[in-house]
Amino acid sequence: MAAREPRDLLTMLADRGEEAIQRLSDAPGADRLLGAAQALRDRMDEMQKRIRGIDALEKRVAELEKKFEALSAPSTPKRTTSKPRTRKPASGGSA
Repeated sequence: MAAREPRDLLTMLADRGEEAIQRLSDAPGADRLLGAAQALRDRMDEMQKRIRGIDALEKRVAELEKKFEALSAPSTPKRTTSKPRTRKPASGGSA
């Protein structure tokens, strides 16, 4: 009897995976499956790009919130200089 070389789990899984892919490619409708998988990959790439942009948006929102808080905080009342009021001369004709 020839001694078999022990195979590790990862090698066995890789072999099985290659066999499964080969069988799938021979199956009818495999081209549709591969097309759907490609479309899914493209959509995931697009979604990852959009998610990366969320960090920049969150930073901008935080800055705007700080500015809003600063503007909406009650400020010290400003003194306005107004013209001195002049009195109209009283009509002096009361008898």
